[in-house]
Amino acid sequence: MGELDAAPPAFLGLAGHPVRWRLLTALARSDRQVHELTALVGEPQNLVSYHLGRLRAAGLVFVRRSAADGRVGFYALDLARCGDLLAAAGAALHPALALVPPPLAGFAPPGAVLFLCTGNSARSQMAEVLLQRARPELTVASAGSHPKPLHPDAVRVMAERGIDMSERRSKHLGEFTGDRFGHVVTLCDRVRLVAPDFPGEPERVHWSIPDPARAGDGLAAFVRTADELSTRIHYLLHRIMPTSTVED
Repeated sequence: MGELDAAPPAFLGLAGHPVRWRLLTALARSDRQVHELTALVGEPQNLVSYHLGRLRAAGLVFVRRSAADGRVGFYALDLARCGDLLAAAGAALHPALALVPPPLAGFAPPGAVLFLCTGNSARSQMAEVLLQRARPELTVASAGSHPKPLHPDAVRVMAERGIDMSERRSKHLGEFTGDRFGHVVTLCDRVRLVAPDFPGEPERVHWSIPDPARAGDGLAAFVRTADELSTRIHYLLHRIMPTSTVED
């Protein structure tokens, strides 16, 4: 079979449907529940659920039961897989079209980033230091609705990645309620329900990441959490940071 007879990449047909593209676009910004997606795309829930099922079967999205209410789930987009499939689709048309993300500019955008979870003992602290290491020029903070001491496995996992968290303290989100942020990222389904409004209407982002301390497999859960946070932060940076441009 010649190259002109080759079928188009399946990703193009899957993502190219108008409803599915709107769902992907919504999930690229934040994890969301079905009723939120239904309101955003303006389609009946049964139709939204059908298209989410198609995206889930293809491995583009996944769902997690809410830690705050096990009757509902949060859908999330696998941006790394989407990136791989987009790059493969471009390369299938022409080798020069294999997609490469643009480099980030060397200056910070206005507004700081605040990570929130319940205890500020693992997820939000890990996210804060990972983002700080990736872009030291950014102002980053973290807090919790019910702070508790840092979890030793969170400290250990970060130490294995060259980051010392041993002297950090947990903070209550009330310490920041009067501060301005460009982005507020909730990492816990429970804190999402109680997070206050912040001045300046920052962009609210939710990542439904399970509490590694409750996973039951010790250090391995904290390694998974650090890996997921690293991936999500990589893609968050491409949304909040200016990108460099190449001039002719």
